[in-house]
Amino acid sequence: MTSEFLMRLDGGMLAYFRDMAEEMVTRFGISRAEAVARINERYRDSEISSYPDLMCHELPEYWAYGLYYCPDDSGRLPTGDEDDDESIDFSALKVRPAPVPGSPAWTIKG
Repeated sequence: MTSEFLMRLDGGMLAYFRDMAEEMVTRFGISRAEAVARINERYRDSEISSYPDLMCHELPEYWAYGLYYCPDDSGRLPTGDEDDDESIDFSALKVRPAPVPGSPAWTIKG
């Protein structure tokens, strides 16, 4: 475990999860604290293998979209794939609520 993430991560996976957080900060304009809290809320009870974990078959932005947006009416989520994103109406997607304030998922202030 690190001071920011609640799951056990080796150096490679720590970098991967930090990239995922950075994608959310850059693409969605949220704070790093919120991005990390979203990751912690989703993965805190997950057992993450050493790099490259199975989730590494997708780029970090793929997971970032699923952490930020709710699926559309068809159950489809945006993927972070530039070609795929052209056909998605982002204004029609609902943003997942951030973890509740005071939740253990919030490991960074701000």
